[in-house]
Amino acid sequence: MFDCAKDVRAYHDQDVTLPKSEQDAMRDRRNSNRTRLRKGLSDAGKPAPIEFVKQGSYAMKTMVRDADNDYDIDDGVYFRKEGLVGDRGAEMTALQARQMVRDAVDEGKFKRAPEVRSNCVRVFYEKGYHVDLPVYRRVTTSTVFGDESHYELAASSGWKRSDARDVSDWYEDERARSADGVQLRRINRDLKKYARSRYSWRGGILSGFGITVLTTERFRVSDREDRALYDTMVAIRDRLNWNLQVAHPVTPGDYITSGTDDAKARCFREKLTEAIDTLAPLFDADCTREKALKSWDKVFATTFFSERLEEEQRASVAAPAIIGSAALLSATAAAASAVSSAGGGRHA
Repeated sequence: MFDCAKDVRAYHDQDVTLPKSEQDAMRDRRNSNRTRLRKGLSDAGKPAPIEFVKQGSYAMKTMVRDADNDYDIDDGVYFRKEGLVGDRGAEMTALQARQMVRDAVDEGKFKRAPEVRSNCVRVFYEKGYHVDLPVYRRVTTSTVFGDESHYELAASSGWKRSDARDVSDWYEDERARSADGVQLRRINRDLKKYARSRYSWRGGILSGFGITVLTTERFRVSDREDRALYDTMVAIRDRLNWNLQVAHPVTPGDYITSGTDDAKARCFREKLTEAIDTLAPLFDADCTREKALKSWDKVFATTFFSERLEEEQRASVAAPAIIGSAALLSATAAAASAVSSAGGGRHA
């Protein structure tokens, strides 16, 4: 396979992963949203959250750049079960808890009002991104061994046992068990970027979480970044050829996909096959750097790779001129030095 390892790594670092400035901005949005929610709950005489827990790709650090700022920041808000009671003292339903959070976070200044969704409250921002607030309650029971606690999500089906931290912990465990947890996260981001590289694919392809699960399951480490990405693509495609179901990693019996012929998993498999076929020329004995980089451009629907080649070519053309100028200056300086050393000059 023609070596484009440095190019694939550069693409990740420059066009895939979020720059620090964007990460800082997301943290600021999250924190301002938390402040807004606390104030809204306090003003309404509602219970205060016991904690907030970042989750999803935001917590796992697998978010990728998006030209439309279509970022989903997940920030779980947790309450004590005892505090979630209605006006008449009855226990709040899952829907009532989500409505309470929606009302508290809506200060009336949003262009689009926050909405109650099936498993969260969504806060929209004009720039295109949104913050999702899943609502949890901590349930504490007394046993002969002492108090025991678990967490439940305010889901569309009611209160469902769940805790976002379990997913984040699972991902870190998978990275720790892998041959290279840092590279795994980079390849994870690359595959999510690929799945979002065409606007027409969105909505019809496997979710980012599904891609994350498959990446941890079939990751292929390599000392070459391009081989790691390619080999992982092939491994995932082959896995989906025999089984399109993707099980939830921490919730027994739950699946990220729907049924044995999930359309979104099938779509991801088809797109991986397209990418693998597009990269076939890199295995030809006569493959050139230009041909290889154009293939990677086609995979990610970008011009990043070809532009790197153009920059290299411009630099190679400029280099002889720079070297020539430097040599001329050096020769001129040497001649002047020689005359000076010999005591030369018309008035010596």
